Amino acid sequence: MQLTDGDRIRGLLASYCRLVDAADFAGVGALMTDAVLRAEDGTALATGAAEVERLYAGLVRLHEDGTPGTQHVVANTAFVEVATADGSVVATSTYLVFQAVAAVPLQPIITGTYVDTFAPDGSGGWRFAERRFGVGRSGVLEHHLTIAL
Repeated sequence: MQLTDGDRIRGLLASYCRLVDAADFAGVGALMTDAVLRAEDGTALATGAAEVERLYAGLVRLHEDGTPGTQHVVANTAFVEVATADGSVVATSTYLVFQAVAAVPLQPIITGTYVDTFAPDGSGGWRFAERRFGVGRSGVLEHHLTIAL
């Protein structure tokens, strides 16, 4: 089977979801080693692996099983080629997060948009260079995040 660049980038998006849902914040940091995480307005939230790991560890509530009890879903990914010397690509995706924990039954808790910039990693693959989080609709987040949105 031949993987396309789009397949590889969608694989990175899926890896992010699996790592967050497993509470592997060190893994999220490693995935975002060279990336800047930003709010929708462009405010920098974290840069590089250590800051990203600390951000998630301080932001996401863990439950009895050591996980956030979530299932992140990323869909509707659309690619826009960015005209830069390094060949970066911007992907816009919709996200939906479900959660089920002892205090609440399975329910959608937040939707929104990721605007990700991916850069070539030098070995034929891709890496996260930037992620912007946009919040769409939200429900009960008190069992997922340590801050109010």
